[in-house]
Amino acid sequence: MNVNVPVADEFQAPGVGLFDFPPLWDGAPYWLTKPVLFAVVGVMLVCGLAWAAFARPKLVPRGLQNAGEYAYEFVRDQIARPFLGRDAERWMPLLLSMFVLILLWNLLGVVPLVQFPINSHIAFPVIFALVVYVLKIYLGIRHQGLGGYFKNMMFPPGLPKPLAIALFAPLELLYTFVTAPFTHAVRLFANMFAGHLLLAFFSAAGFWFLIVHPTVPGSVVGVLSVAMAVALTGLEIFIQFLQAFLFTMLAAMFIGGALHPEH
Repeated sequence: MNVNVPVADEFQAPGVGLFDFPPLWDGAPYWLTKPVLFAVVGVMLVCGLAWAAFARPKLVPRGLQNAGEYAYEFVRDQIARPFLGRDAERWMPLLLSMFVLILLWNLLGVVPLVQFPINSHIAFPVIFALVVYVLKIYLGIRHQGLGGYFKNMMFPPGLPKPLAIALFAPLELLYTFVTAPFTHAVRLFANMFAGHLLLAFFSAAGFWFLIVHPTVPGSVVGVLSVAMAVALTGLEIFIQFLQAFLFTMLAAMFIGGALHPEH
């Protein structure tokens, strides 16, 4: 988990240095780091699993095809259809790919030898959020026209014009162009960042008090730290799934709002 074992006489808690990775080798580009490498590996793995599951589909699914169909049905029924309605199937390739890739990148945080959630680096959630943001704006303007898009956004039917001009329109502009894409990215990033930091802290504390500097009182702290690390790992897996679900759900909501402003 990128835990640098302290060598001093006092325990030193892991900090933000956990997220600072050097290039993979001397002379490599500054951006070619461990998170980038495993991000690419994750993309290739998702493509490989999709190919293995659906390249030769059987009438009665088994193995990877069965798992792939469960994933497809989950995203379709729980994310796409509630927000996209009749357009759900059209957007399933994007939503399914986004959900599975984000989930896999998150789960790398609890995979031995990797132990780093890719989305705890802000650049990766930002790219996902920007893709969704640009797509939302494009679809809104394409389906409603430039004037219609801003009119539907700032002046919803039934709202008095003075109130819309004075309060609703500025808030909606701020939400659409600043708050929505910002929170979309930061929610995923912050959860993965905080979860990884907590796991690193309790893992390092257990290692320090049980292995590096064992004492009778320290052993109690070490055992409790290891127990917390195990419990938090289970909780973190749930949060990793939940954040992939929420990010994809918001993407579907933004796309649906652009396609069907009346809803």
